[in-house]
Amino acid sequence: MKRAHVIGTGSYLPEKVLTNFDLEKMVDTSDEWIVERSGIHERRIANEDETTSTLAINAAQKAIEDAKITPEDVDCLIVATNSPDNIFPATAGYVQRALKLPDAMGFDIQAGCTGFVYALQIATSFIEAERYKTVLVIASEALTRITDWQDRTTCVLFGDGSGAMVLRAGDDDSRGVLNSYARITGDKAESLIVPSGGSRMPTTEETARNRMQYVKMNGKDIFKFSIGAIGDATKKVLNKAGISIEDVNWFIPHQANIRIINFAAKTFKIPNDKIVVTLDKYGNTSSASIPIAIDELRRSGKAKEGDLLLLVAFGAGLTYGASLVKL
Repeated sequence: MKRAHVIGTGSYLPEKVLTNFDLEKMVDTSDEWIVERSGIHERRIANEDETTSTLAINAAQKAIEDAKITPEDVDCLIVATNSPDNIFPATAGYVQRALKLPDAMGFDIQAGCTGFVYALQIATSFIEAERYKTVLVIASEALTRITDWQDRTTCVLFGDGSGAMVLRAGDDDSRGVLNSYARITGDKAESLIVPSGGSRMPTTEETARNRMQYVKMNGKDIFKFSIGAIGDATKKVLNKAGISIEDVNWFIPHQANIRIINFAAKTFKIPNDKIVVTLDKYGNTSSASIPIAIDELRRSGKAKEGDLLLLVAFGAGLTYGASLVKL
């Protein structure tokens, strides 16, 4: 069976920085309050001329260059996003056009902040089934476009950014995406939602007046869910692969809240020097947080060939999942 090997990564963060001190001037909050409850100090904000697709394109170009391939080599494109350019067409269409991928099948997926883990599992299945040889996976978010800047409980959390990964079929079964696990449970679906803009609640003057086009979140529900989800996904993916947590070189969780990350690390006795944290400088970039972290880890020289990565995420849906990847 072919294995999905990681041959390139890339990421892109907008230049504009919004600090907690900037937010103090916008809503009733403080740097101390934000840091204590989330671990976030600042985040990146897309410029007016940037969209989810342009962020994705920038990250993808870096990943293609890193992989030392050409656009012609890409035969499948998957874009994970919760903040697409439009309801349709797919953001993948804009990416394909800009990158000039001549022979790629492409589509978007929406799985909340777990989107990259889902996309990775789909790409791996395509490669293992020998449907496609080279898959470009991108997670891109312009979440601040659907953030309510009058809601101090949510506007302090989110940031914009994009991460990409190139997977290629290989014969070495000791490397690549070794195992994945993912689930969805809709019991608390409304705990994290953009209420209007779809068929369930079309946009009207009334929905706009009530600010229903922005992210709404029940923080207590999400926190409680995330704790259980990370534990379940981690145990399941390790057990399926027959791998011990001690064998993992890098623990890369979704960057949502430092308290959630610390709880998971304590539960599984993961030392601090194995935990990757970027939310302090980028905030919660949703589906893009994990691939951004992977790219930074590789480009910093910290992650080496042969290192084992444990990726764990949770998000709207409510979804959760994990992947084991050996570089």
